[in-house]
This record gives sequence, C-alpha cells and structure tokens, in this order.
Amino acid sequence: MKPLPLGVRIAAGLAVTALEQARRLPQQLAGLPLTVVSEAMQLSMRVQQHVTELAIKGDDVLSGLRPAEEEPEWATFDEDETPVTTSQETAADDPWEEEERALAEVPEFLPMYDELSIAQLRARLRNLDVEQLEELLRYEKAHESRPEFVGMLNRRIATVKAQS
Repeated sequence: MKPLPLGVRIAAGLAVTALEQARRLPQQLAGLPLTVVSEAMQLSMRVQQHVTELAIKGDDVLSGLRPAEEEPEWATFDEDETPVTTSQETAADDPWEEEERALAEVPEFLPMYDELSIAQLRARLRNLDVEQLEELLRYEKAHESRPEFVGMLNRRIATVKAQS
C-alpha cells in the first residue's frame, strides 16, 4: 500500500488535534480565570525582580560617582544598635592592635569598603557568602572597629548561617 501524501497526513493530524482541543475546551474554560490571574502575578513578580536588579546595579555605578554620605546621628535602625561589651572597651588597650591593622588588607571582592556608608554596605551584603562576610568582619575589627558595622556584619553572618 502506497503511503498518503504528506499534505493529507498533516491535514488529518490537524483535524484530530482540533477535535481533541474542542473536547477539552469546557474544562479549560473553567480554569481560565485562575490561569490568567496566576500568569499575570508571575509576570508582575518577574518585572519587579528585574526592576530591583537594575536599581541595585544603578546604585553600584552611582555610588562610585558620588561621595559616600554619612547617615545622620538621629537615623538609627534596630539592627544597627549593639550593646557595648567589655571586649570592645578594652580593644584600644591591646598592644597588637596596630600590627593587626597594618597586616589586614581590604578584601578583593569589595575594594571600596572603607569609603562605603553603612547604608551602601547593607545593600551589598545580600550578595556575599559567609566566608566573605567573616573576612569583612575581621577587616573591620582590625581597622575602624565601628560598632554599627561590626554589629551589622555579625547579624548578617548569623542570618546567612541560619538560612543555609
């Protein structure tokens, strides 16, 4: 038996597919509103993610063009407040402190660390892993040892460890 021409076989396949789709149409119509809402929400979330990514990239570029602004003293956040411990008070009396400061170098993954305000640093911490955060903490303690920076880094390390 000789096979039918390709065009006839394709037309028959299209007819069967159309019939199958017509049989499933009532079921698909019942779920259509939910499907449309779900897809619209997914699209909205994707757009929000892209906008946020663009804003973060823009912040990174613009932070290099503008001088870092210090936060006013009255602007405090709960996560920035850390209790003062005796180890922080006695750190200035440590005879090895100057040597540690001289040996520690700015981490390669964040070369402009010393120029960042606390808000600029907070925005960048989301992209760092535990090892990088711990390296920043060691660097901060060896140099400025600013309580608000040390506290924020300690909290971020704890959060990242808890999430993994």
